[in-house]
Amino acid sequence: MSVNDMDDDREASTDVSPCRHYAAQVARWEPDARGRLRLAALDLFTEIGFDGTTVADIADRAGVTERTFFRHFTDKREVLFDRSADLQRALAEAVAAAPADLGPVDAAVEGFVAATAFMDEQRQFSRRRAAAIAANPGLQERELLKLSALATAVAQALGVRGVPATAATLAGETATTVFRTAVDRWAAATTGDLAEFVRATLRDLRGLTAPPGPGRAR
Repeated sequence: MSVNDMDDDREASTDVSPCRHYAAQVARWEPDARGRLRLAALDLFTEIGFDGTTVADIADRAGVTERTFFRHFTDKREVLFDRSADLQRALAEAVAAAPADLGPVDAAVEGFVAATAFMDEQRQFSRRRAAAIAANPGLQERELLKLSALATAVAQALGVRGVPATAATLAGETATTVFRTAVDRWAAATTGDLAEFVRATLRDLRGLTAPPGPGRAR
């Protein structure tokens, strides 16, 4: 916790009852204000809904001031989308670093696998985040915008690899859809790494586009 955070927290501790004062002080002196804000927001979105939750509610639940909240997030929506820019950069780097012999879709999918390995430690958070987004049309729209930005980042990275623009766009959109579907399946499951679900989803997609073999329905 920074000195500014501690100053903010001392400032906020003067307007609570004795019992809340003690509990708030314990929370305020724990590390990782950003992490506490994310968890507090998810709790509140689950309990009273996104629209019913204010920034003041989130800050109070996390044990920090509103000023501290805005030091970490631009608004309450960004609590759920705050890593999008970092993910775009990591994804572009991972796609660029994918083995040269991989085709565009495989390179893009492996980029997602490499760039999102951190999510395996956050399955429960991802599950709750998905539920919060599914319950709010505005958040669903923002999620689609963020996913579109990821697809664009992938297409640009594929372009750097020499993939023609149309093929790069198709591969970026395809890989992003594979990733989104895999995350939903992974979050709903109790075991299995995200990478396994991403690769399994890609295999399923290939099965849908493969020509019918002997005995297969047309």
